[in-house]
Amino acid sequence: MKFFQVKSVEETFSLIKEQIQPITEYINIPLFEALHFVVAEDIYASENVPDFRRSTVDGYAVKAKDTFGSSESFPGFLTLAGEVQMGQLPPGVLQTAEVMYVPTGGMLPEGSDAVIMIEHCEDMDGLINVFRQVAPGENVISVGEDMQKGALLLRKGTKLRSQELGALASQGITEVTVIRKPIIGYLSSGDEIVPIETERLAPGEVRDMNGMTIGALVTGWGFAFQYGGIVKDNREEFEKAAREMLEKADCLIVSGGSSVGAKDYSVEVIQSLGDPGVFVHGVSIKPGKPTILSMAGRKPVIGLPGHPASAIIIFHLFGKAILEQLNGFRYQEKQLTFARVTKNIPSSPGRTDYVRVRLFEEDRIWYAEPIFGKSGLISTLVQSEGVIEIAARSEGVQKGDLVPIRIFQ
Repeated sequence: MKFFQVKSVEETFSLIKEQIQPITEYINIPLFEALHFVVAEDIYASENVPDFRRSTVDGYAVKAKDTFGSSESFPGFLTLAGEVQMGQLPPGVLQTAEVMYVPTGGMLPEGSDAVIMIEHCEDMDGLINVFRQVAPGENVISVGEDMQKGALLLRKGTKLRSQELGALASQGITEVTVIRKPIIGYLSSGDEIVPIETERLAPGEVRDMNGMTIGALVTGWGFAFQYGGIVKDNREEFEKAAREMLEKADCLIVSGGSSVGAKDYSVEVIQSLGDPGVFVHGVSIKPGKPTILSMAGRKPVIGLPGHPASAIIIFHLFGKAILEQLNGFRYQEKQLTFARVTKNIPSSPGRTDYVRVRLFEEDRIWYAEPIFGKSGLISTLVQSEGVIEIAARSEGVQKGDLVPIRIFQ
C-alpha cells in the first residue's frame, strides 16, 4: 500500500462511515446510570402520556361554547362549581354554565373541553366573570397527545440525554438495554515527551499535553479512557505497546509520529496491527494534514499529529465521529452556529482550513475573531471557543462574512 495519499475532508468522513462498525455487545443497566449510553433496540411506549386530559395553565375548566362572545366589554358570567386538586380526581362532572378551577397539570373534569387562563377571569364570590372566549381544546393536553401507547418512543442508536431518560421514566421503565461504552486506549510517542509531573524539563523536552487533552475529550464525550503512557522513538517498543493497548481497548489513539520524517514508522506499525489496515494517511486540511486512520479487525486506530492544537482539532473533527459510530450512535456532523468574521482570512484552494476563533456578542450580533498562531501553540486553543471551517474550494473569507462555526465541546 502506498501511504500518504491525501484525502479530502469529505472523503475522510465518507470512509469513516464505511469502515467503522458499532460494538455489538449489549448490556442492561439501571435508568439512573444510563446517561450518554446508546440504546441497543427500538423502544415503544407501553402507556399513553398523559393518560388523562390535563390543563397546561392555571385557570378554569369550561365548556368552550359557554365562553363564546365573552370579551372585556361584555364578560360572560359562569358559576364556580369546585376545584381540582393535583393528583386527584375532579369533584364532579361539569355542567352547562359552570367552571371548575384546575391548576397546571391538573385533570380536567368530565364535561369540560377547554381551560380559560385565570388572568382572563375574575372571581366575584363564586361568580366567575370571563373576559375572553376560548376554543374547544384550548390549553388542554389530550390523552396520548405527548406519547401514544404502541408508538415508537426511541429508535435504536439514540444517545440517552436527560430528556430521553425522562421519556423512559414516564413509561415506568427502570432498566434499559444499551450498547456497552467503548474503551478508548491512548499512547503518546516521541523521545521529547515526558510525564506531566516532570518538575524540570531538560532542553528539548515537553510535557505530555496531548494525553491530558485527548483524555479529557474522550471522558467528556462519555467514553471510557485508558492512558497507556509514553513510548519512545523505538519501533519495537512502540509496536509492543500498541498491540498490548489494542488488546485491552476497542479503539487505539496514538499521538505523534504521524509525519513523513525520518523516524516515522508509526503508519507502518499501525498497518501491521491488523487488516484491513490504514484507510487514510493524510488529509487535505490545515492543521492536521498527517492524520492516520486505520482498522485492525473491528477496532479503529487513530494516529493524531503531535502538535497539541492540531491533535485537538483533528480529534474534534474525525475522532468524535469515529467514537460515536463505534458506539452505535447515528452520528451526523451538525453545524453548530454562525457568526460574522472580524477580519479577512486568506486560504489556499484545495485544502480545508480550520481557523481558531474567539466568539463575542455586540448589539445582538455574534462575531468571530480569528486567533492566528502556529499549529503547535496550545495557547491559541485556550483563547478560542471554536473554529471557522473554510471549504477547500474557497480562497478565504472577507471581514463581515457570515461563517460557520464549530464550537469546542
